[in-house]
Amino acid sequence: MIQKPKVENDNKRTRKKEDRIVSRIVLIVASVLILVIAIFGFTFYKYVDAGLQPLDKKNTKLVQVHIPEDSSNKRIANILEDSKVIKSGMVFNYYAKFKNLTDFQAGYYQMSPDMTLDEIGSLLREGGTAEPTQLADGKVTIPEGFDIDKIGDAIEKNTDFKKDQFVALMNNQAFFDTMKEKYPELLGSAAEAQAVRYRLEGYLFPATYDYYKDAKLEDFVDQMIAKSNSVIEPFIPMVHAKGMTIQQVLTLASLVEKEGVKEEDRKKIAQVFFNRIAANMPLQSDISILYALGEHKELVTYKDLEVDSPYNLYKNTGYGPGPFDSPSEQSINAVLNPTPNNYLYFVADISTGNVYFAETYEQHQEFVEKYVNKTETEKSE
Repeated sequence: MIQKPKVENDNKRTRKKEDRIVSRIVLIVASVLILVIAIFGFTFYKYVDAGLQPLDKKNTKLVQVHIPEDSSNKRIANILEDSKVIKSGMVFNYYAKFKNLTDFQAGYYQMSPDMTLDEIGSLLREGGTAEPTQLADGKVTIPEGFDIDKIGDAIEKNTDFKKDQFVALMNNQAFFDTMKEKYPELLGSAAEAQAVRYRLEGYLFPATYDYYKDAKLEDFVDQMIAKSNSVIEPFIPMVHAKGMTIQQVLTLASLVEKEGVKEEDRKKIAQVFFNRIAANMPLQSDISILYALGEHKELVTYKDLEVDSPYNLYKNTGYGPGPFDSPSEQSINAVLNPTPNNYLYFVADISTGNVYFAETYEQHQEFVEKYVNKTETEKSE
């Protein structure tokens, strides 16, 4: 039997040893790289997550921020960071791109470190003032779809005014008459409405407002009505062309606001309401039932549908007395520019937000069974 030379065996052992060392080095380097990537990824995630939060939730002190004409989103983001109202200009810039916020306006703004990116974005889209203004003592944000009751809560939470003072003002006919004299075209049809709970329901536009401690509650509410006036004014010729009143437009818009989220869905829903009105069918919106009950709850029962109220649009046909909440400009536009269709029914899948439209009651019931009354098997899948 011929044996391999000793030198050859030694070389083979040496190569195996070197291979093991190289493998260990590669393993160590790979482990270090994975660890570095993981640390970097976690750090970046924490940085982005922090950048999406208010800079300081406890700091309500307002600062004046100037956004020059023709500022890019990147420049605006840097100005906000330099003004110490957001944590990261980079995060805000990408957030604005993700949200497709491209219509920020120039002007002077009052912002505070406790504001969310959504609130800041909404404020920038509303537009600032042409000149610097006296710093307010606070801000009050009224979200889209808030009704008088919720607006009262927001006012009490963020100002020295009390909710019951605000509600009393909403019931004050003399105050309404003063506002009607000031905004006659806006409030003309509201003045003629019958059986309304609050004549100014729907006319307090959802936006962020300055609060001054030395101002009267009437002045604070006035600026909300003024905002509604400025938003609705360009739509007035279209309102007249459609043979509608502003009260009717805002009433449908207040339903559309709560029934749909996407603009395309809201335009279809608006047309469904028009189709039902033309067919003398009740609108059958749960939003009307909740308003009639004066409650905010998730589930509407069959018993609730029997509530005796002019706001019950399951029992009553037509538009109802008036708006159910303060609709957004998008919902107002949806009512005035609906997507033509022949649908009479719609239902939303709460889990996905998708809205399904039907021309017949039978098809509608199929959608209800499939997307609302899901079987246990479907729910577990």
